[in-house]
Amino acid sequence: MRNLGQEILQANILIVDDQPVNVRLLEKILKQAGYQNLYSTVDSREALPMFQQHDIDVLLLDIRMPDLDGFQVMSLLQQHVAEDYLPILVLTAELTPETRSQALSGGAKDFLGKPFDRLEALQRIHNILEVRLLHKKIKQQNILLEEKVKQRTQQLEESRHDVIQRLGLAAEYKDNETGNHVLRMSKFSQLLARAAGLSEDLVELIFNAAPMHDVGKIGIPDRVLLKPGKLDADEWKIMQSHVNIGAEILSGGASELMKMAQSIALTHHEKWDGSGYPAGLSAEDIPIEGRICALCDVFDALTSERPYKEAWPIDKAMALIHEEKGKHFEPRLVDAFDSVLDEVVLFREQHTDKFSH
Repeated sequence: MRNLGQEILQANILIVDDQPVNVRLLEKILKQAGYQNLYSTVDSREALPMFQQHDIDVLLLDIRMPDLDGFQVMSLLQQHVAEDYLPILVLTAELTPETRSQALSGGAKDFLGKPFDRLEALQRIHNILEVRLLHKKIKQQNILLEEKVKQRTQQLEESRHDVIQRLGLAAEYKDNETGNHVLRMSKFSQLLARAAGLSEDLVELIFNAAPMHDVGKIGIPDRVLLKPGKLDADEWKIMQSHVNIGAEILSGGASELMKMAQSIALTHHEKWDGSGYPAGLSAEDIPIEGRICALCDVFDALTSERPYKEAWPIDKAMALIHEEKGKHFEPRLVDAFDSVLDEVVLFREQHTDKFSH
């Protein structure tokens, strides 16, 4: 025995032969050699369930049997066992070229002629078990590697989301010292997207991309962004440019997340009736993510306290949103927002802004 000696002796071995004398002989040979986990049957119909139940490492399979012959058993194993290495050692007194060819094509890895020679039987069984156990180790290592890759990919994704969240907060802190607006708006968008019947993948994409909707505010001069009073026409034009600045900042990204973030940044001020900016898009020409974020952004702005205004009560804000149904907002989304309003209100109560006046 070599390096895998102890593991080989603990391997699971299944003997399938309709002749009890052959089964007993093989069991005796294997037990004397130190093999510990032996299973056997004289009914070939039990081969598949026993193979699956006992995680068999080598199958010693007779060819000529009633009910199911060895070729039929191999065919069943290939159909039902998710294993690219079938450890089958064929037992036969008929080692004709035809038998050998058919067995090899059916998945057999080696042959053991009858009557059995003890040393030959042990060597052939050992050889096939050595390959089998090495194959299992490689397979287990591949599973571990795949899991590590999966974990690393998840970590990278989490890092990317963290950067995105912070980028959104960086813009928000310029005119909202708590930064909670991006948290609320992205959560509201997630709830509304789900209520609107979008796929869960799209729901999560919108949720993770929405924090960057106002990232373009980084490029707006403080004299405009932080002006406490009403903006004049020129200042309003400058303020509106934050959508184009945001889209430019987020442009060129290859990931679906960055593409979604760019779309939201560019379209969350478009209106259902075409009176929005920057492109005056209307109805379904506005991407669904833009339509969703538009409603959630307005709701949060209305219901949030700012240094220059009090927060609107929920019922007053919803009254305005219903007035804008079919104008600023897609009617279907207003109805969907109604259906998740309780969740929206609960979340905003947990993430309020407090300003000192």
